Amino acid sequence: MANKKILIVEDDKDIARLIQYNLDKSGYSSQTAFTGEDALAVLERHSFDLIMLDVMLPGVDGLEVCRRLKQIPERKHIPVMMLTAKGEEVDRIVGLELGAEDYIVKPFSPREMVLRVKALLRRSISVHSEAVQQVLEAGGLVVDRDRHWVAVDGQEIVLTAMEFKLLVILMERRGRVQNREKLLQDVWGINADVYTRTIDTHVRRLRSKLGKEADKIETVTGVGYRFRGADDDDR
Repeated sequence: MANKKILIVEDDKDIARLIQYNLDKSGYSSQTAFTGEDALAVLERHSFDLIMLDVMLPGVDGLEVCRRLKQIPERKHIPVMMLTAKGEEVDRIVGLELGAEDYIVKPFSPREMVLRVKALLRRSISVHSEAVQQVLEAGGLVVDRDRHWVAVDGQEIVLTAMEFKLLVILMERRGRVQNREKLLQDVWGINADVYTRTIDTHVRRLRSKLGKEADKIETVTGVGYRFRGADDDDR
């Protein structure tokens, strides 16, 4: 995990310095930005291994920064940890919907923060290193994990980072039923039942983008979802 680069986007300079001090002490290389505009400008020139992003920023807020980031092909794979104040449940839900991988509620202990950062980086590395088969195919659907590229009958389909991860996991486990809690843990890396509805929202959006291949993602009533296996396609 050493030398991983982390961008801290936090307008409270005392909090930003505290975060940076503890990350640097843990062996990470960190940089700070105090506004959403500054963060987007930095991301145009540099890439990072993780972004810690405060929701309540002046001007362009953290949710908008997250939304724009996940629309940049070269940057959308960067995991985002949202920094939210206690009680901002709506912001946390929206952040996850926009593609944020995790969140931490302020005030938080430096030790908890470092542990959460380490866990998120580990999950991010695992997602990329487990890709034995870089290109996944099913009928007219093609997913290139290395390029973060998806197409149906040769036409590119633009997915958010979370939609892409969800599709890859379902395709990897084709033929096997995945319950919502398991998908929530594997895609978002969190364990909170209150957000299981997030899975349904993302599946609905994913199906709408897959067009004629949408029916490959089946709903298993009362359990979760399944990507149709090769044997199912022959029926």
